[in-house]
Amino acid sequence: MNTIVKHTVGFIASIVLTLLAVFVTLYTNMTFHAKTTIIFGFAFIQAAVQLLMFMHLTEGKDGQVQSFKVIFAIIITLVTVVGTYWVMQGGHSHHL
Repeated sequence: MNTIVKHTVGFIASIVLTLLAVFVTLYTNMTFHAKTTIIFGFAFIQAAVQLLMFMHLTEGKDGQVQSFKVIFAIIITLVTVVGTYWVMQGGHSHHL
């Protein structure tokens, strides 16, 4: 795929994902947890689009090694964020 086409597709996909997140937040009657889950989903998809389209993650001779490193970093980040949220919620419920 041509670089200009790739960047254009990535840019349009990022804009669409951002607008979808804004639409879900402002114009739907979903619960807070549903909105939060959908927005996080859009954020992860947008991060993947930007890694693939703009940062050329899989290109080059060591593209698979780079992909593995990014997946490992994502897993560590998710464990840290979810663990922190879990500890904060548990501590908060004990103090009320």
